[in-house]
Amino acid sequence: MKQDALILVRGGGDLATGTIHRLWSAGLRVLVLEAEHPAAIRRQVSLCEAVYEGEATVEGLRAVRIEALAQAEEVWNQNAVPVLVDPKGESIAQARPDVLVDAILAKKNLGTARDMAPLTIALGPGFTAGQDVDAVVETKRGHRLGRIIWEGSAIANTGIPGIIGGYGKERVIHAAAAGVFEDVRRIGDIVAEGETIAQIRTADGTITPVTTQITGILRGLLRSGYPVTPGFKVADVDPRKEELSNCFLISDKARCIAGSVLELVCAQLWK
Repeated sequence: MKQDALILVRGGGDLATGTIHRLWSAGLRVLVLEAEHPAAIRRQVSLCEAVYEGEATVEGLRAVRIEALAQAEEVWNQNAVPVLVDPKGESIAQARPDVLVDAILAKKNLGTARDMAPLTIALGPGFTAGQDVDAVVETKRGHRLGRIIWEGSAIANTGIPGIIGGYGKERVIHAAAAGVFEDVRRIGDIVAEGETIAQIRTADGTITPVTTQITGILRGLLRSGYPVTPGFKVADVDPRKEELSNCFLISDKARCIAGSVLELVCAQLWK
């Protein structure tokens, strides 16, 4: 196996973090490219928070923001993962990764091409295996979660969240107005149905409350100060109140997807 292989991951949200953590745990060098203003909800388990804070740690993995590709080596020497703000992927050609993983989860291709690396992988819908990328990994909960697709696409986005604790769409909260998001509660708080967990301050100063639809643990909450539009995902409530630790752990879904990515990466590097 190539000892200095570089795995480049576009995106550092919660599902991407599961993949990054698995690759790092396997002893691989990983470089993360992120947007200038990531909009992760499950911020406690999203390495993209390093963009804002300079550093972020998830389950023992430390991510460090870098300002230039040349700084990556220093971070790898610290057994950490470098995060570079590069939403357009302008540094990919210079980095020359052995494997590129598109883990942006935008439900569409934002610029990843098959010729960017010897092996290109995309997570979820919006890509066609064999055309946009070499392989696609299914991200929809259910029997096909984590399956590797070599021809065709993942299941199209339904817009309906997977069922957790008997709830689907009710557990996810979206903005009802355009403006600046301001949190009132914190991730890990127990919240009741109908409770105000945040507010949206519009341009004219009007305050629109953000309320819950079910009782449970506030598992995800958008960063305060983030500008939102109507329909923008801002929070996630887990109805299983006994599962507080889940707020700070990589999910089963993310780990399943990560296992498939590691399988593909190992197969490529063992060639």
